[in-house]
Amino acid sequence: MSDLAFSSFTLIGADAQKFLQGQVTLNTEALAENTTRYTAICDLKGRIHFGLWLKKVNPEHFEIVTTADQADEFSKHIKKYGAFSKMKLEPAGSVFPALLDDTTAFSAEITDITAWEVSAIQNGQAFISQKTEGMFQPQELRLHQREGVHYDKGCYLGQEVIARLWFKAKPKAWLHAIQGSGDVPALGEQLNKGVQVVNSAAFEGGFIALAVARPDALEELGVTVLAMPEYLSGDVARPA
Repeated sequence: MSDLAFSSFTLIGADAQKFLQGQVTLNTEALAENTTRYTAICDLKGRIHFGLWLKKVNPEHFEIVTTADQADEFSKHIKKYGAFSKMKLEPAGSVFPALLDDTTAFSAEITDITAWEVSAIQNGQAFISQKTEGMFQPQELRLHQREGVHYDKGCYLGQEVIARLWFKAKPKAWLHAIQGSGDVPALGEQLNKGVQVVNSAAFEGGFIALAVARPDALEELGVTVLAMPEYLSGDVARPA
């Protein structure tokens, strides 16, 4: 049984959209209303600090979900950086996930989180928890292919590093779904020098996982590389 849990918040006020625009990696102004997207708040090194499922009800009302182990730290972050903005962050309780096409929706209706976790991994839906904060860059997690990063928006935390990596470099390692035997690896665990676990779950007597990996390192590891959805199977680098 998974110990994974989720906490929801509302962010309401005249400055809600403007504030989030300067925090998260996606373009909140272009986000369609009542659509949930997974996005990130990064540190100044361009690594993901908080992973968020973000839903815009309207420009002055957002619903936000984090893993429960990041909830307190996330709340403190928003209140610190948004102290002078016209908005208010309020906890809205525990919620439960359900996979819908290319994203996850949350509600108060209890669902099987363990089953969701396996489905999320199979569908390439990487997410950050407290154990993996600060480890990965958005591009490594294919977040741009999930419309969770927009490289043509204005400034936000970590934007300078993230933009430079996109326009001037290509990642050496990126997200893969893998299946293996043995114990379930810990979140953030290095399976070898070029493979680091993002999410993992027990599956068919072994494990299934999402890992940021170099392709050659996966070959050396001897795991099965699983097919990802078509929109997550392309090159993670910027088109030439």
